[in-house]
Amino acid sequence: MKTLKKEYLLHFMLLPGVIITLIYAYGPMAGLVMAFQQFEPLSGFFKSEFVGWDNFKYVFELPDFMQVLWNTIFIAVFKMVLFLLVPLILALLLNEVTKSWFSRIIQSAIFLPFFLSWTVLGGVIIELFSLNGPVNGLLEAIGLEPIMFMLNNGWFRGIVIGSDVWKGMGYNMIVMLAAITGINATLYEAAEVDGAGRWKQMLNITLPGMAPILILLGVLSLGGILNAGFEQILIMYNPTVYEGGDIIDTFVYRLGMFSQQFGPAAAVGLFKSVVSLAMVSITYYAAYKYSDYRIF
Repeated sequence: MKTLKKEYLLHFMLLPGVIITLIYAYGPMAGLVMAFQQFEPLSGFFKSEFVGWDNFKYVFELPDFMQVLWNTIFIAVFKMVLFLLVPLILALLLNEVTKSWFSRIIQSAIFLPFFLSWTVLGGVIIELFSLNGPVNGLLEAIGLEPIMFMLNNGWFRGIVIGSDVWKGMGYNMIVMLAAITGINATLYEAAEVDGAGRWKQMLNITLPGMAPILILLGVLSLGGILNAGFEQILIMYNPTVYEGGDIIDTFVYRLGMFSQQFGPAAAVGLFKSVVSLAMVSITYYAAYKYSDYRIF
């Protein structure tokens, strides 16, 4: 109580944020009741028929559901791995650049796509890989047949993963560069005295020094295992690539908005939320245990 009296102004400052979170994050959770109802918009939550687990049974028996779940996991796992690997390589390479002005230019160029929305980038990527786009123009110039990238399930997955990594790699790169700068410089000096070159310094000093932040980023990213990029895929995909590009979020969107099956859509959303909550809980515990990371 003494601490609370001393810090009451700080708690009062948090009050608007708490109210907004309750209204927009926790308030809509009341709609999860639709997952257990044969929901009719005109009847509302209180008059719609209660059907128990029927919506979940219906969704899990849909022929497309397992493919959608596999697409989600496949795309999300590749994104998570490359989100660590690509920024790590870039950070290590930039750390070796001796010209600070050149390093700043490269950092800015790599970080710039992070600030652009998928509305902009999605349109650019669609134009780049369209049948008459620059990429196919280059293929024709070297004597190859044009490829319908955005209509091919295999190519579409690769474009989704690659473009998302390209957009977001600048953020993790900056985080990793900050981790590198936090390594004690005397370790490098001692290594030079012992005759270690830049390669051995990277293997024996830089990478071990970055290990805590790498573990933290990797562990925390597991919490988003079922988040494969709703905005990105919704903008870029089409019915031809549903088999390889449809994920849980877009499946819920189509099921609820287009098919008007609000109950089954809510059931899929609740399933994803429960799995995500479990993964977030496990990963935060692992982050606390192995990296001493904690929220409170």
